[in-house]
Amino acid sequence: MTPGTTADSPDHVTLRQVLSYDEDGVLRLLFAPTGQDVEILGVIIGDEGAAHPHEGGIVLATGLPPDLSAASAAVREAARRGAVAVVLREPGGAPMLSEALAAAEECGIALLARAEWADWGDAIALLRSAAAFASVGRGNLMADSAAEGGLAALATSTARQCRGSITVEDTQFRVLAHSATGPDADGVRRTTILGGRVPDWRVAELRRSGLLRALWTSQDVIHRPAEGDSPERLIVAVRTGGEMLGSLWAAADGQRLSPDAPQVLRRAAALAVPHLLRHRLRESGTVRREAHALRGLLHGNGDQRAHLWSLGLSPDAPCAVVVAVRNHPDGPGSDGTLKALAIQATASRSTARVLHEQDQVAVLLPVNDDGDQREALVLAREIDALAAGIPDAAPVWIGVGQTVPSGLEASSSYETALLVVRALRDREARGRDPRPLRHAGPGDVGPTIDALRMLDAARPVWESGEGPVHELIRADLASGGDLVRSLAAYLETAGDIRLAARRLVLHPNTLRYRLRRTRERFGIDLDDPDTRLVLALAVRLSGVV
Repeated sequence: MTPGTTADSPDHVTLRQVLSYDEDGVLRLLFAPTGQDVEILGVIIGDEGAAHPHEGGIVLATGLPPDLSAASAAVREAARRGAVAVVLREPGGAPMLSEALAAAEECGIALLARAEWADWGDAIALLRSAAAFASVGRGNLMADSAAEGGLAALATSTARQCRGSITVEDTQFRVLAHSATGPDADGVRRTTILGGRVPDWRVAELRRSGLLRALWTSQDVIHRPAEGDSPERLIVAVRTGGEMLGSLWAAADGQRLSPDAPQVLRRAAALAVPHLLRHRLRESGTVRREAHALRGLLHGNGDQRAHLWSLGLSPDAPCAVVVAVRNHPDGPGSDGTLKALAIQATASRSTARVLHEQDQVAVLLPVNDDGDQREALVLAREIDALAAGIPDAAPVWIGVGQTVPSGLEASSSYETALLVVRALRDREARGRDPRPLRHAGPGDVGPTIDALRMLDAARPVWESGEGPVHELIRADLASGGDLVRSLAAYLETAGDIRLAARRLVLHPNTLRYRLRRTRERFGIDLDDPDTRLVLALAVRLSGVV
């Protein structure tokens, strides 16, 4: 296997095996000149240097610029260096795919596209887990069960050989598979299987006893003797390399475990690896697909009905969008704060869908059929209270968009929610409110939203213009912006020199001097209403106030 490949993969896996394993559609086959049984001997990520061979490898074409020649050049270079397949990011656009396909046909190399919702980590995980799945050997009942019947068949076969009950769990102690439960099974096993996960009190008990620490660090089977009503148990971690994927638990069920139960459990753990890798890949894929669908809804991209379907939401349900934006997104604890807000949004709202990216959390919230916005405002208040209670957290502004009759119009509510956030920050920056609001709906800051929309519309006109006001703004901003701030205060107080001076913490005569300079240096008449209007727009568009 060449450098840059997945460390625990077997010597080869076929393209057919990869695609049959890919239940979630991470990769899409575009062209396979020699069929799908071509062997893949390794994974090459991006350009690993001109001298590095790609013999028999599949190349993940990461970091390509978005131009027509880049994709076709990557395909030709991969083929020249001996690769058997190339994966491109999708969508590259029809012309780009056409160019890449032409290159693949010319060079005789397979071509695949990575799904838009997935990332390169998903593609690597898929290839890794498909290779592990292909390595499941044949020749005994347990291996056959693992390969053909999945985790449930593996659990049943293992239980039969151990003479006990088997539970397969992931790292979050969720039950992925289990063998049949006999009449003598203990209460903890019954509760765990019925609830689909180990009860929290049981996890806490295992943590206090040190068993979880042993499970996380041990490479071998852990023995826990019978105690009271709890029967004898054997536990083994399922690992690939140094990474823990989950665990297998064998419990005596009315009889003693077989003498060779530890060896059986070790074999079962090895056979469980590809299944737990698939579980992790599927779970990751679900999260990414939902994030992709929600991002598409909020930004108005793609098939809106398909996005709602991916999120499990009805297109006929009214909804509103709530957005929380954190100031200083790169500050200490910023990501933790936003994660806490995202958890709060979904804690008691199973239908809410949350998108956390960069400096904001956006929540799509289905509301009552009457279109009442109160539910969204209640959520905004909850998030505001939580954010205010986080020690040393930078300010968070929360905006509620208008209720729309369908999730198909979610982008409109999202746009309004972002405008509400801008309005709150704008009002606070200009000292408009003695007690600044940190959350609001569009009805609370309506005039400011209207003003922001007008400013956005006026910006292209202003930026393409010229004249004394433009000269004043450019010159003053280059020297610190004191005159722009003075003009803003003067205009906002309707020409009240004393009030404007108090806001600026200046002597009134100092302000009068600055205003006089605008006339003397730039020839601007502050008594002219059109000039005052242009100045008012200019100082707001300058971003200083």
